[in-house]
Amino acid sequence: MPPAPYAYRQLDDPKLEAKAQGLMETIRCLTCQSQSIADSDASIAGDMRSQIRERIAAGEEPEAIRAWLVERYGDYITYTPRVTSLTWPLFAAPVAILLVAALLLRRRFGRGERNGGPQA
Repeated sequence: MPPAPYAYRQLDDPKLEAKAQGLMETIRCLTCQSQSIADSDASIAGDMRSQIRERIAAGEEPEAIRAWLVERYGDYITYTPRVTSLTWPLFAAPVAILLVAALLLRRRFGRGERNGGPQA
């Protein structure tokens, strides 16, 4: 099959192309997994680039397109994951670990100050 019409062709309007490019850089290629669809040469990435450009040209906003892609392919597709009831522990765990570490360090090193400092 030939590549999608806008897989390798930019939009004529530079402002619309900038919107499309900005969105494409935040969407993960499903085949490559370590590249955005803007950088990937995989055929699915080309199809996704074309879909994004077509939707941008039709007047759709990037966030609406992102939501459609996430709904279609899942949260893995985006480099900026949403905080949901399933993902909040991933965001809260580092903060909790830092708080526990700070508490332990304070208890460990705060003892000498309360007793008048280290004894000689």
